[in-house]
Amino acid sequence: MEGFWYFLLTGEVPTMEQTLAVVEDFKSRAAIPGYVFDVLRAMPRDTHPMTMFSAAILAMQRESLFAKRYSEGMKKTEYWDPMYEDCTNLMAKLPAIAAYIYRMKYKSDTPIASNPALDLGGNFAHMMGIAKPYDDVARMYFILHSDHESGNVSAHTTHLVASALSDAYYALSAGINGLAGPLHGLANQEVLGWIQGVFKKLGGKLPTEEELKKFLWDTLNSGQVIPGYGHAVLRKTDPRYTSQMEFCQKHLPDYPMFKLVNMIYKVAPDILREHGKAKNPWPNVDAQSGVIQWYYGLVEYDFYTVLFGVGRALGVLANITWDRALGYAIERPKSVTTDMLEKWAAEGGRKLG
Repeated sequence: MEGFWYFLLTGEVPTMEQTLAVVEDFKSRAAIPGYVFDVLRAMPRDTHPMTMFSAAILAMQRESLFAKRYSEGMKKTEYWDPMYEDCTNLMAKLPAIAAYIYRMKYKSDTPIASNPALDLGGNFAHMMGIAKPYDDVARMYFILHSDHESGNVSAHTTHLVASALSDAYYALSAGINGLAGPLHGLANQEVLGWIQGVFKKLGGKLPTEEELKKFLWDTLNSGQVIPGYGHAVLRKTDPRYTSQMEFCQKHLPDYPMFKLVNMIYKVAPDILREHGKAKNPWPNVDAQSGVIQWYYGLVEYDFYTVLFGVGRALGVLANITWDRALGYAIERPKSVTTDMLEKWAAEGGRKLG
């Protein structure tokens, strides 16, 4: 993960020496202020983990070097420097905060101390209390969920808030709040629930292809969708889905839920094409990411979006560092008048010129 951070910020694949230098830099920044744990422990235990995650990020805003330097009157050409420091400080802490929330909420309040000998992904798996190869799952999951295009809600929100020269803590907390929505980060949870529902409705056994085809047609004809299929931007099989599929083929090829996921991948695209309403009949990243987490014992649905949030932070924090380096202006959404809307409606909803 540290090497990926280097790549996002420079556009260059790091050497091993450069990667290890970033690993050591992250370790020097990883200590979490004690008051963050006080904030988390003061919250009711039934608080959603995404609320806890966002609150922990926001609580650390007092640590912002960007806010401090801005109040002292730094030059615009220097904005990138303290933004980089804030973003790197945040990224170094996020996995440990996420693991703490998980152990506090779901594992009888038994946090596991950090192991400074490990890299970010390996240390996260250690603090979660999940054995190998979950460390590879963490590395893969965080990298694949970092950011695929800036128009998604969490990435755009982080960009938008940072464009007001709000620091990284304000901006990322806002982005995490957007990620918490059911149309965004909750999708992998919904897909996993649907897959488990397929098993239940088909008698708790792996269906035949014909049984699955009938079930999928019944699903579509009832006005429902096939979760995990289709995407607003992608028009082919999501490469993040392919990466996870290859991992599953190596580590859990006989797992019934993975077998069902593969069977859906085999039959669903043709059905969706024949159905004719899906612009993209191919699976996206959510189509099996929850299955992997479930296999390794992470069965708490609500926590999946926190995992997504740690990964998304890799992308958006690197992006807002570049925003400040490039001197991007504040974002101002275009306004429309009532007359414009009425004209648009009268023309049948066509895009106005």
